[in-house]
This record gives sequence, C-alpha cells and structure tokens, in this order.
Amino acid sequence: MDKKFYITKEGLERLKKEYETLKALRLSKVEGESPKIFHSEDINIEYLAFKEDMELLESRLLELDYILKNYILITKPPKEKQDIVDIGATVTLEDEDGLINEFMLVGSLEANPSEGKISIESPVGRALLGKRVGDEVAITSPISVKYRIKKIKYEIS
Repeated sequence: MDKKFYITKEGLERLKKEYETLKALRLSKVEGESPKIFHSEDINIEYLAFKEDMELLESRLLELDYILKNYILITKPPKEKQDIVDIGATVTLEDEDGLINEFMLVGSLEANPSEGKISIESPVGRALLGKRVGDEVAITSPISVKYRIKKIKYEIS
C-alpha cells in the first residue's frame, strides 16, 4: 500500500518546481558534463564525484516522483466542520501560564516548528486533531504541558 502525503497547495507547487529543476539539471549533466574515463584501471576522482552527484540526484528525483504520485491536497473543510481541528487548521492555544501559541497543522513534509507549522503526526498535532474551541489538551513529550484551544481557523484555499 502506498503512503499518502498531505500537502498544501503552496507545498505542492514547491515540490513540482524542485522536481522540474532537478530533471533539467539531470539532463544537462548527462548531455554535457559527464567526465570521461581515460583508462579503466585509472581512478578518476572527477568521474567518481560525478557518479555520486548523479546517484543523489536520481534518489531525490525518485523520492519526489513518489510523493507527486501519492499526495493528498489539504483543503478547507466544509463550513459545518470548521469548528473542529483537522489538518490545515491554524489553532490558537493558551498554556497554563497564559502564553499564547499558534500552530498550523500540516503533513510531515511541510512541518517546520520555527514557522509555526507542526505535523499531524507530532505529539501536539495528534492531541489537537478532532478537538474544539474550549477543549483542553495535555501533551507529555518530552515535557508536560496543557493547552486550552482558544481559536480554530482555516486559511488554506
């Protein structure tokens, strides 16, 4: 069974652009930059570096191809379900000390805590799924913290 990757429209565009850029790079490397081997018994450092670069490039292209064939676009839920936390929601939380945090729940490919994007597979993400404004969630990993959900909004298209 194929793994599914949840991704926003913006994230999908970034992946498609990276894929096309890498395909063009691969083509240019294959057509013009392939170092020549002079004698089979010689160790050609330039060729070995080229081969390693190509293996990394091919590996990333295969990974992107797999993702692009197995993604699920994150969309805004119907109006009647926008009061429940789901993937794509931006959730405003208040901790026990009154500090406010805001997180957008995304798939693991786009998770970036420094940008306020957390994965639905993370402890906080898992704890928030299905909750509503006013609900409390307790997270224990690696520290214990309790949050009260103050606001849920969906800003994705």
